[in-house]
Amino acid sequence: MITFTPLAGGAQSSQTTPLCYLLQVDDVRILLDCGSPDWNLEELAKKKELDDNVEDPWDQYIRSLESIAYTVDLVLLSHGDLSHTGLIPYAYSRWNLRAPSYCTLPVQAMARIAAVDHAEALRSEEDIDHGTTVAPAFDDIISTGESEEPKRTTGGKCVATVKQIHEAFDSFTTLRYSQPIHLQGYAGHTLGGTIWKIRSPSSGTIIYAVDLNHTRERHLDGTVILRPTSGGVGVFEPLGRPDLLITDAERALVVSSRRKDRDSFFLDTITSTLRANSLLIPCDSSTRLLELLVLLDQHWSYSKLKSPICLISNTGAEMLTFVRSMMEWLGGTVSKEDLGEDGRKRKRNAADEEQNLGAFALRFPHLEFFSSPAALTAMYPSSKPKLILAVPASLSHGPSRALFADFASTHGNTVLLTSRAEEGTLSNLLFERWNQRQDDHEKWDKGNIGSVIELDETITIKLNTKVPLQGTELEGYLQGERAAKEREAAHQAALVRTQMMLEADEDDSDSDDSEIQSDNDLEGGDDMLDQDVKLTTVIEPGGGGGSRRRGKHGVDGVTELGDWAFDQEEALTKQLLSYDIYLKGNVSRTTSFFKTTAGQTQRFRMFPYIERKRRVDSYGETVDVGMWLRKGKALEEYAETEEVREAKRAKLAEEEMKKAVAEPPSKFVSHNVDVKLACKLCFVDMEGLNDGRALKTIVPQVNPRKMIIVHASSVATESLIDSCGAIRTMTKEIYAPALGDSCQIGQHTDSFSISLSDELLASIKMSTFEDNEVGFVVGRVASHATSSIPTLEPTSLTSVAESMAPTVLDNEPAVTSTLAIRPIAKLPQSTMIGDLKLTALKGRLARLGVPAEFAGEGVLVCGGAAVKMSAEDIPNDTVAVRKTGRGKVVMEGTVSDVYYVVRREIYNLHALIAT
Repeated sequence: MITFTPLAGGAQSSQTTPLCYLLQVDDVRILLDCGSPDWNLEELAKKKELDDNVEDPWDQYIRSLESIAYTVDLVLLSHGDLSHTGLIPYAYSRWNLRAPSYCTLPVQAMARIAAVDHAEALRSEEDIDHGTTVAPAFDDIISTGESEEPKRTTGGKCVATVKQIHEAFDSFTTLRYSQPIHLQGYAGHTLGGTIWKIRSPSSGTIIYAVDLNHTRERHLDGTVILRPTSGGVGVFEPLGRPDLLITDAERALVVSSRRKDRDSFFLDTITSTLRANSLLIPCDSSTRLLELLVLLDQHWSYSKLKSPICLISNTGAEMLTFVRSMMEWLGGTVSKEDLGEDGRKRKRNAADEEQNLGAFALRFPHLEFFSSPAALTAMYPSSKPKLILAVPASLSHGPSRALFADFASTHGNTVLLTSRAEEGTLSNLLFERWNQRQDDHEKWDKGNIGSVIELDETITIKLNTKVPLQGTELEGYLQGERAAKEREAAHQAALVRTQMMLEADEDDSDSDDSEIQSDNDLEGGDDMLDQDVKLTTVIEPGGGGGSRRRGKHGVDGVTELGDWAFDQEEALTKQLLSYDIYLKGNVSRTTSFFKTTAGQTQRFRMFPYIERKRRVDSYGETVDVGMWLRKGKALEEYAETEEVREAKRAKLAEEEMKKAVAEPPSKFVSHNVDVKLACKLCFVDMEGLNDGRALKTIVPQVNPRKMIIVHASSVATESLIDSCGAIRTMTKEIYAPALGDSCQIGQHTDSFSISLSDELLASIKMSTFEDNEVGFVVGRVASHATSSIPTLEPTSLTSVAESMAPTVLDNEPAVTSTLAIRPIAKLPQSTMIGDLKLTALKGRLARLGVPAEFAGEGVLVCGGAAVKMSAEDIPNDTVAVRKTGRGKVVMEGTVSDVYYVVRREIYNLHALIAT
């Protein structure tokens, strides 16, 4: 039985992002995608300023995912953007989502890059972990180490740290294209985007395909679900006719404009604006950014533009470095850039190192990287025309929002939106303003290109920044830091002192009893006391590991105590222990009870020395585990190649460089800014997704037995259901669960485990069908005391013949046996398993040189008639294959070589079982 529950991005919902679904197949729970919402919604921030108790729109999703995270058995990710993968690091580190996780290598890298950029941008503006505080005197949000109790804290924003992001994505198992883990397919839309195919013995084939794109782009090919065939374009055979198809219908009502018109309007707008002004394009940090960069680079090279292309992102250079190493995943025109007109590989300039870094199409010589808007302003003044790509595309936080406040107030500048963004964000509000001012036939979903509009209004946006502390705030913060360090140092010193004293007491208890008794006698029996000397070793808290010794005649350095004199080096070896020792009179010189031949030997009392004894157990000296681990690490380092060592050294150097930059004490400040919009605004759909026409064409060709619609509004969901209902051969079992609702498909199946004996397994004749091997067995179930699983053992031939012989009733006359006549036995029957596809049969015959053509619906003509296609003179080697019903295949023709070849290929497309 299959149970499907949308945790986010359900059907018939106004909030279609993020995407996260729980698919349960029998007892296996699979999490399909795990996206994160946009945490900074414009209307939500205004509502929270009026009422602190306003519930976040993502609270239900967060609670649902947190409650089931530890029960998930498998995680599958389809795309590398935040709406599909953004919440994975937080769930991995905080909610124990440690199930085996799978994705393609590009999805893993792109998701990591997007998550790191998103986390760094948010954490540079807000105190995510501890909340933010609103100061009472002015409308600033301040968060310091010793701040007072906050009056209002930010809502539940589940944003992981950079370390948690790397740990989460390092745990993923990356797959190659169509790697057979019963998970295969390519979706288009984003680099490495995946169609998941899940096969279950009890539930059949399940395909999860969301956010598809069938059209070819500049850096990607179209989705693999459609393949060119001899008759046009058809469905990729392994993805055809699944038992369950899970797909989205967000754009079921959208009619996309032609790609040629979109690109022309996009580039013309950029060229005309850069003549005197600048242009801002909000974009994402990984997936769709690559398509924009390839398009802009080609236009800059063709038009010889001089204006710079500026990318404001902390991870832009890292993303391009990775993409250059994954050329096998790219498609479109990018994969052909290294080939000349004659098909030969273009030569690279060995003297130019930049050209050797990657593919020609991914060098981007006109692109410059900046970490912040301040760095961009320091390089280029605001009056210089330039094209700015700033993340994120939603304008909800980060560089794009900070830049928008000043950019939009300059007359002549243009803000060009390439995606609609999530509902409620600043980018989505600007898109709605643009769409409302378009004519009915020029709206974005009508198949035409809209026009540029000029804004003339004032909006209020909230900007969050992080500024260094100054004046009394800085002094108070530093004083608190010093006090905290002193307390921590004192606490650590006390712990060390206590531990050392405990170890000293333990070693003293193991000393010889005779020495203890001798010491007691010496101290108690001497009454001639004329002076007391006290020696103390003191560990100074916070002193950096040094010590200070006090005696009667000296402090620090060498302590003068008669026969005891310690230099600085010896003092360092004793600094971890502390003793208070009282030496009375001349007892420092003691005599021994035994005499020697040369006279009495003097023995001097020495400074206490703790001999570290080797710890032993019943098996001898205990093993130093740390020493063996260190030796193993040394051997591993010795076996590493020079490239691995160089990579580790570079990584360590980079980490040290990051640690060396100490961030000054700072606070988080929030203030409202009134922006006078005087810029131009336009929208070009560059999301790279199917429109309604493509969706309503692909789904009937896939022809699933059952279908689940997700990630769509109510109107779009009804449109796709009506379109499928109008097709006679399309399934009528279509489900559209809303957010939080579960739909159950099929019935619960009880499965049992049984082991096959070696004798039975050797006698089975297996037939291959798709990815399975099928065989028919007759056996006897036996239970053994050594195993809890029953075993199927072979039966004797006599018992098999008796089971197949007809049953004789008591009231029937006995049949007398006749000499030389064998008993009647039932002959075995042949069973063919599989569904014959005439297109597959035609392809197999073509490889064997047998011509075959379709002569009507469900009829394949093979042999000579397929060439002449004339009913007057039909050759003798003509064979017709006809499907008359479900599971019935009729083969007609004269006996010839073609007949037997066609019959053999039909058998090969099925699993033949003798029952």
